[in-house]
Amino acid sequence: MAGAVRLEPVDERNLEPLLSVAAAEAEPEDVMPPVDAPAGWSLARREAFRDFHRASFTGLDGPTRTRMYAILAGGEVVGMVRMTRCEQPGTVETGMWLGRSARGQGLGAAALRELLNAAAAAGMRTVVAETTPDNAGAISVLRKCGARLREDGGKVRAEMCLDSALPAL
Repeated sequence: MAGAVRLEPVDERNLEPLLSVAAAEAEPEDVMPPVDAPAGWSLARREAFRDFHRASFTGLDGPTRTRMYAILAGGEVVGMVRMTRCEQPGTVETGMWLGRSARGQGLGAAALRELLNAAAAAGMRTVVAETTPDNAGAISVLRKCGARLREDGGKVRAEMCLDSALPAL
């Protein structure tokens, strides 16, 4: 299934399928910034999810400096990956989430490879990421994509240089 991964910019066509996957297969705090709303996937939190994603429809040159992509596997939305411009020119930061049913199948690494290609096509030289030491899934994905990892203050920081070829699958 990993070979069938493709990225689609998040827009009105795939926003509701993305929200459906998030609500069914992820916790709100794993897929969006905290909001003042009732716990769980309340109506207010669902609207905040839509607003959060709509704010990035204008991409890397828009006000949020972020491009979000729906991750599709076998034609179905299974998660989201994004890149956000950093202060350092030519550098973007990435973050990703997958619905529970899509985890552990190689989809994360395939999606990150697609994002690295998109970042290179957008003229970026470096992609950075941050996770926690206990997020084994994220650390595995980052390693598979050739990231240099270092632990710093309870976080794991990753850096992927786009000048070098990506490791083979």
